[in-house]
Amino acid sequence: MEGHDGWDDYAPFYDWENARTLGRRDVPFWRTVAAGARGPVLELGCGTGRIVVPLARAGIRLVGVDRSRSMLARARRRVARARLDGRVRLIRGDIRHLPFPASTFSTVLAPYGVLQSLLRERDLAATLASVHDVLEPGGTFGLELVADLPAWEEYRRRVSLRGWRGRPGSARVTLVETVRQDRARRLTIFNQEFVERRGRQRRTRRFALAFRTLSVPQMARRLEKAGFTVTALLGDYRGGPWDARADVWVILAKRA
Repeated sequence: MEGHDGWDDYAPFYDWENARTLGRRDVPFWRTVAAGARGPVLELGCGTGRIVVPLARAGIRLVGVDRSRSMLARARRRVARARLDGRVRLIRGDIRHLPFPASTFSTVLAPYGVLQSLLRERDLAATLASVHDVLEPGGTFGLELVADLPAWEEYRRRVSLRGWRGRPGSARVTLVETVRQDRARRLTIFNQEFVERRGRQRRTRRFALAFRTLSVPQMARRLEKAGFTVTALLGDYRGGPWDARADVWVILAKRA
């Protein structure tokens, strides 16, 4: 299984699920991190533009890179609707090998556990090296980990979410989810089944998303090995300190 597997299939439901779980709670935090950038900001795994668009509306110039063609198609539509084409550039690419000259960006963001979709150590090392290369000396690298994946409860075929996708009366969606832990490979795997109903019509889409288990201290050590200086370990989006019980796991670092 590769870390990018499943994300094209997830694209039609990504915003629907996020609106019911994380919502926009993290957006003001990333806007604050990016506000002091002297040039364009790079977002790794920009997805459907959930972070890119509100930051661009705040006047920040951004480049978003994502491997999923389906995710980027939705991001491009969102950018066009917001009339932000002049402020946002979206690129399909691999975050392990970023297609930019050295020292292009003063800030790089990796929100919402994107680095945990790198399932092998060599892939994470390549990504950190690539970020180090495209980030200018003294530039900021901000990243978030999904909190406490090793302790995530395992369950089978649980109805996790229900609701309308689009306007009420358009499509009723149910998420049936199975979670399992692969302790040997240090992976948490989410088997997703989205059941979409429109009147008498029913459509089911199934796919799996895998995330690598990494703690904040483990990621901090990898950042330092890659040439970054860790400047903050945060446990909420208001800047509070991190501990292992925190709901939010954010690391801020600078290129040394």
